[in-house]
Amino acid sequence: MREALYWEPLEGGKVRCRLCPLNCIINEGKRGSCRIRKNIGGKLYTLNYGKVSSIAADPVEKKPLFHFWPGSCALSISTVGCNMHCKHCQNWEISQADESFPYLHDMTPEMVVAMAKRYSCESIAYTYNEPVIWYEFVLDTAKLAKREGIYNLLITNGYINEEPFRELAPYIDAMNIDIKAFSDEFYMKIASVPSGEPSRRTAVIAKKDFGIHVELTYLIIPTLNDREEEIRAFASWVVEELGDDTPVHFSRFFPHYKLSHLPPTPIETVEMAYRVAREEGLKFVYIGNVPGHEGENTYCPKCGKPLIVRWGFKITEYNIEDGKCKYCGEPIPVVGTYKKKRYKWMWW
Repeated sequence: MREALYWEPLEGGKVRCRLCPLNCIINEGKRGSCRIRKNIGGKLYTLNYGKVSSIAADPVEKKPLFHFWPGSCALSISTVGCNMHCKHCQNWEISQADESFPYLHDMTPEMVVAMAKRYSCESIAYTYNEPVIWYEFVLDTAKLAKREGIYNLLITNGYINEEPFRELAPYIDAMNIDIKAFSDEFYMKIASVPSGEPSRRTAVIAKKDFGIHVELTYLIIPTLNDREEEIRAFASWVVEELGDDTPVHFSRFFPHYKLSHLPPTPIETVEMAYRVAREEGLKFVYIGNVPGHEGENTYCPKCGKPLIVRWGFKITEYNIEDGKCKYCGEPIPVVGTYKKKRYKWMWW
């Protein structure tokens, strides 16, 4: 436990957390919506600093990041808590937990960086639960990792206020931002926050102001965010605000948590989203959670040849040379070069 960043005292011993757009006003002895930031004696404390719930050496493609050092290894770490309460969360056991979660391990930023080196991980991914509410630990670890030449990856819902994000952004190399839907109704009913606008704002600031490599994920859930008009509006926004070279992942939903009554997303629906996004001008669109689908592959936007062929998280073919299509010479926006490697086993 340590004093949190980004809060202000209020009358009557209350505090206002200013980390995320919820801006929770918290009474003495109470917690914010994330369950992990608590008012103790009129000061705001974070209860999960250095508390690690999960750790693994993952292919960077699992994040998913398809255009950032393909084939490289990311040390994935997570804690507990989240500032959203999504009814379909696949990691709800940790995202909706607090510091009483029984399987937490104490780690320092130095330990995390040392572990990344030990397992030959080129990057550290703050992932699985929402890293925004682990802000203080992520910031400290990212600063140290940057000094040690290790990349920092933020796998996030992007729901963070602008000031704290701008402090963190110089230490972040790549982000996958989860855009839940393109309607505020979805965010209110399914994610329990008022609007998706802050997440979209974060994406724009990250790419335009800081040059962070940004990819987006849109999980398509039957009856909730699967309308063609909504997906077309989302794709159009990406082209206009982030650029047509921004990678977008449309992922297939499977029943989980509080939405276990819904069916899996029909593959045809995900294929529709893929088609619509391409029609709107996006050059790099991907289909997720359908292993072996041709929509997992990267194609040259000029000649159409397959450049990176994938099966799940594994690369089976790589046809980019010196940042260009091997066949026609078209520049391809991929950060870094393909790293074909074997992963070391990690024991927790």
